[in-house]
Amino acid sequence: APGASEGLSVTDGELEDFAKSLPDVSLANGIEPDRLQVGGEDRAHGLLESFLDHRGVDYRTSMSSPISAQASCSRLSPYLAWGCINVRQVYQRLSSARSDPPWGASMSSFRSRLSWHCHFMQKLEDEPELEFRNLSRAYDGLREDCFSQERFEAWCRGRTGFPMIDACMRYLHKTRWINFRMRAMLVSFASYDLWLHWPKPAEFLARNFLDFEPGIHFPQVQMQSGVTGINTIRIYSPEKQGKDQDPDGVFVREHLPELGNVPLQRLWTPWKMSQDEQNRYGCILGRDYPRPLVDHQEAVRQAKERLYAVRGSSQAQQMAIEVAKKHASRKRRDPIPSVRKPRKGDPDQPFLPGFEQEG
Repeated sequence: APGASEGLSVTDGELEDFAKSLPDVSLANGIEPDRLQVGGEDRAHGLLESFLDHRGVDYRTSMSSPISAQASCSRLSPYLAWGCINVRQVYQRLSSARSDPPWGASMSSFRSRLSWHCHFMQKLEDEPELEFRNLSRAYDGLREDCFSQERFEAWCRGRTGFPMIDACMRYLHKTRWINFRMRAMLVSFASYDLWLHWPKPAEFLARNFLDFEPGIHFPQVQMQSGVTGINTIRIYSPEKQGKDQDPDGVFVREHLPELGNVPLQRLWTPWKMSQDEQNRYGCILGRDYPRPLVDHQEAVRQAKERLYAVRGSSQAQQMAIEVAKKHASRKRRDPIPSVRKPRKGDPDQPFLPGFEQEG
């Protein structure tokens, strides 16, 4: 319409001012903690070069911690998702990467993940319905009728009462990125502790991931939610993940300032603080920081029982065979986990060969 663009023209001076306002991120690293990554093809190739030059040397051993992963991961995922660089370009550049220790092991791990990238995208191409329904229909009805909007909103806001979960979610809000293990922990917690059906958490994360790639996202969410029928079910302990991945509490204290004065021995389980301790450390439960939404051990026990009841059924076993034929990696000799009855002993011990306790 005539005049529709009036007032929308931009002068060269305004463009220059806007360019100056952008974060000054050196291509030597291309990353600033707590900042959104800046787009563009030059940024993508700069990140790749810095990863292969120095950042990636400890990739294999540093990718699991949300602290070390910020620099040690390639951080190329948003650029791959938005088409600023492609997998073929990255893979070809890897052919000249260093192979001396520890570079060799790290680059081998990175190369494998590039292959997985394509593998999971192919899964969604083969079965587009993965975005909307369980891969194994034997799990239909498992969680759908138990969805708690209150728990879901607390999870989205980083207000579950579990410090490692909440710190990761709030970090995600700031940067729109977090490393894979912490993504898996967030989905696992939503699925097993909070017993939330996966589509809403998946949509929330998709809207918040700067590197959202449907072909990777939906198969991974289903795997971490335990509804594929063929993958190992991994249940994460927020307390153990905090101790393992943030042993000094630096990450949690940075992103949960309300816990800033809580000593390390109480940082992962603040609900164990006495009233005197809460007063002393300036963190009153239910006011400054929420009480935990669930009892982790009890929630996990119930989740295992419910999943065992489905996974042990003849329908689930037959569906697992069908799913494996279509989607399982051809490198796996036995893609279908066997099922046995729960055994007595350590309450944290998984009671299915298809379950793996991540602590």
